[in-house]
Amino acid sequence: MTILITGATGFVGRALSAALLATGVPVRAAVRGNSPSPAGTEPCRIGDLDAQTDWQAALAGVDVVVHLAARVHLMHDTASDPLAEFRRVNVEGTRHLAQQAALAGVRRFIFISSIKVNGEATLPGQAFTASDTPAPVDAYGVSKAEAETALRELSAQTGMEVVIIRPTIVYGPGVKANFLSMMRILHKGIPLPLGLIDNRRSLVALDNLVDLIVCCTHHPAAANQTFLVSDGQDLSTTELLRRMAKALGKTAYLLPIPSGLLIATAAVLGKTTVAQRLCGSLQVDISHTRSQLDWTPPISVDAALLRAASAYLEGVVKA
Repeated sequence: MTILITGATGFVGRALSAALLATGVPVRAAVRGNSPSPAGTEPCRIGDLDAQTDWQAALAGVDVVVHLAARVHLMHDTASDPLAEFRRVNVEGTRHLAQQAALAGVRRFIFISSIKVNGEATLPGQAFTASDTPAPVDAYGVSKAEAETALRELSAQTGMEVVIIRPTIVYGPGVKANFLSMMRILHKGIPLPLGLIDNRRSLVALDNLVDLIVCCTHHPAAANQTFLVSDGQDLSTTELLRRMAKALGKTAYLLPIPSGLLIATAAVLGKTTVAQRLCGSLQVDISHTRSQLDWTPPISVDAALLRAASAYLEGVVKA
């Protein structure tokens, strides 16, 4: 069985490639331009991801496709029409790849979607489920939801199995963006006004997401299913900061500011979205994933935070 991974040079793609190679599965890595492919993989050069990409060579002899490549969510999108750009890559590019995969005889197509398909926030005790009606808010979430629909339609037409996975925020060794910023702040001992946040957030460790994807490459019960994935232990923002600081060997200096005051202040400063992420809840129910696949997240939250912290500290020392 040969597996094609798109986005193989990314945060998740490199870890997934290593995990599959460790089990003896040949991995073909779709890479753009002259980017080096992950060690041990067979590189396959492609152009931009859109409705004109030629996937014929990359798909030859492939049994399973794991589609990670995408136009990702951007905090400050400079495109004149962000939704059109997201659709060009995430919808039309995905549909085109899947159509060529079906023609090439690919058995299973695994699409890494996003929890943003479900929405941006949950009410207390009302976690998202895989069977919820999609309610995306931003252009990225809309594009992922439309791609899911396109894949289900194609599966019904061709018989190619489709598996959809919607991760929450992914963290682990080498993580970037907001999670990396959080580690930097905690490592420097900078006080944060986040000592009284009583929300609940679902996260997923890189190891846990990769383990689920590997499971979905071969598990018979994964066919034509949609799975939510998390660590199975939800944390408040305050608790996450404390645990992350501990993993870094530091103390979290968290000021006891009421969340309502934070949200009001953020609104005045035009940072409402940031405050909602820090103070609001986003929980997912992974009971369907557990029962359908007999799957359990293999690594605990604290162990995963320690792995992320160790990689960060190693990078600090090298710098």
